[in-house]
Amino acid sequence: MPGFELFGAEEKKEVQDVLDNGVLMRYGFDPMRNGHYKALELEKDLAKRMQTQYAQVVSSGTAALTVALACAEIGAGDEVIMPTFTFVASFEAILSVGATPILCDIDDTLTLDPKAVKAAITSKTKAIMPVHMCGSMADLKALKAICNQHNLVLLEDACQAIGGSYDGKPLGSYGDLGCFSFDYVKMVTCGEGGGLITNSEKYADRAHKYQDHGHDHVGNDRGAETHPFLGYNYRLSELNAAVGIAQLRKLDHILEVQEKNYTILRNALSVVPEITYRRVPETGVESYAFLSIFLPTEDLARNAHKALGAHGVDACFYWFDNNWHYYKKWEHLLEQKSLGKLSSETKLGLQKNNTSFKASDAWMGRTISCLIKLSWTETEINERATKMIDAIKSVL
Repeated sequence: MPGFELFGAEEKKEVQDVLDNGVLMRYGFDPMRNGHYKALELEKDLAKRMQTQYAQVVSSGTAALTVALACAEIGAGDEVIMPTFTFVASFEAILSVGATPILCDIDDTLTLDPKAVKAAITSKTKAIMPVHMCGSMADLKALKAICNQHNLVLLEDACQAIGGSYDGKPLGSYGDLGCFSFDYVKMVTCGEGGGLITNSEKYADRAHKYQDHGHDHVGNDRGAETHPFLGYNYRLSELNAAVGIAQLRKLDHILEVQEKNYTILRNALSVVPEITYRRVPETGVESYAFLSIFLPTEDLARNAHKALGAHGVDACFYWFDNNWHYYKKWEHLLEQKSLGKLSSETKLGLQKNNTSFKASDAWMGRTISCLIKLSWTETEINERATKMIDAIKSVL
């Protein structure tokens, strides 16, 4: 991770196809395309790779979540349960459709705790949104059981975990809808982009309309198309899709390299007994995008993170103090700092988040996550492991 480490002739070829025909928009201009429909091709490839019937590519992972929520008819007055550890896009998407994000504790998977989810459900809850952070997944079987019991939508945010699997199914395909990000630092990148997958014909039909201003895409005259419902512009350009086509073909290779590098690093760190690791749910296979470790205490984790930097170990993250990925720094959400007026329902619902999440703090305060790079040689990984061991031992 990330995919841009593997940019090469494959991406250039796909992009050149688009530049040669000059059609950068995914719709229309059929006579000029020379048979190239890159966004459509990427959708077919994504659905096949993720073992789903349908896929829709859009302009970002945030857009994918937004479109997925809209397709599930989630809006004003509805609540969506999401974890305290995620990227801000999770709650941005929920707010964008008029619904209310309800923060919920995580457990040692660093994802939603099913027990906490059960406690957070109200009559307004319409969906549960697990976020498969740092390459590994939530306990999807337990969350699916909760959704079935309460007639809720299970929306998987797999933006950081493409290629992982659960119970033999690719992440994103286990729930009703699954979303991916293809931004510049993801395992598969389009530069900017995202996608959603589903086995629901209803959701898929809504998605391809909603992401294009509500166009029904019937006939050959775009200007004559009708609009069965409101939509917005979340289209992915042909240039971005072209990059994604080449990148997605490399996913299995990326996973193979990441697992190799992750395993070497984790095995090397086993000499430090104070280090423990996040739990991967039974039947789950992570994407090996990050190696996430627990130190015995918050103070030791803080000190270890500083020591790692001092020892020249880059790309290690202490999420507990992170501005973008942990609730404690989401003042704009918790204090409702919005340029536009929020509805009274949303304001009231957001007040539920003004509480402490001690269980989340207990895990995140002890967590350090290390990015797994594709470009490392085995020598570089072993050198990195030695530096990490020295750094961590220096604070124990």
